[in-house]
Amino acid sequence: MRIIFTRALCAARPTRRTITFPSLIQSQHNLSLTQPYTTTNIKTTHSQQTNNNNTNKMSGQGFSNADTGNKPADPYKQANLDTEVPLDQKINDLSSFMTSNKFSMMTTRDSKTGYLLSRCMALAATESGGIDLLFHTNTESGKTDDLKSDEHINISFLNSTTGDWASVSGTASIVTDRDLVRKHYNPHLKAWFGDLGDGVHDGGPEDPRVGVIRVKMVTAHYAISTKNIVGKVADVAQGVITGKPATVNKLREISEQEVQSWRSSH
Repeated sequence: MRIIFTRALCAARPTRRTITFPSLIQSQHNLSLTQPYTTTNIKTTHSQQTNNNNTNKMSGQGFSNADTGNKPADPYKQANLDTEVPLDQKINDLSSFMTSNKFSMMTTRDSKTGYLLSRCMALAATESGGIDLLFHTNTESGKTDDLKSDEHINISFLNSTTGDWASVSGTASIVTDRDLVRKHYNPHLKAWFGDLGDGVHDGGPEDPRVGVIRVKMVTAHYAISTKNIVGKVADVAQGVITGKPATVNKLREISEQEVQSWRSSH
């Protein structure tokens, strides 16, 4: 009886070794490791996207705690993803959102611990048609040490009233060119740098501590509102009752290829 039960139990246990996905494995060999998944280089129907996502989950390429079959496991994203929009509109809407919010969270990797570290930073200006970001910095601060150690950076924005948000991933450099510093200098910076009373470190545009962090965008993700607060509340309430995902934002992605294309003409 024990032998029969043990055999039955072993037969019931799933084993990953018996499941193979030759078509997926073949496609991985044909993909460049530097080419990210984007809505511009892979166009599929909603059902195809769902099947692709489920296949990736099953093949161990990402985390999954559920098997929804051929139904979308993340219906909110599927309902709000906005792919039918020209690049210039995506860039302009993002740039407008960032400049209007101004305050962001800058995330770097701590040069001492290796942990991610974020701090609030005010956007000073944009370049390259709105995709590259400039921030004033004290060149002697910890974040410049972080960026010297690892140039990768993330800048995020949030409008707490509307729920709109943006996330920009890129690389950063520390610029001490006085022409660029003077161009974007603001007298209010003196409050943050202070005057050391030595005639040099006075917090002015010639103070060598006053520098600029230039963030060059690589990719971006953001969400902008499509409805006012009344419409959002109504849509969310309907979702609670019916189970239909709320369509309150336009989720957009700007790929590395799109950024390169934009940069080449701006």
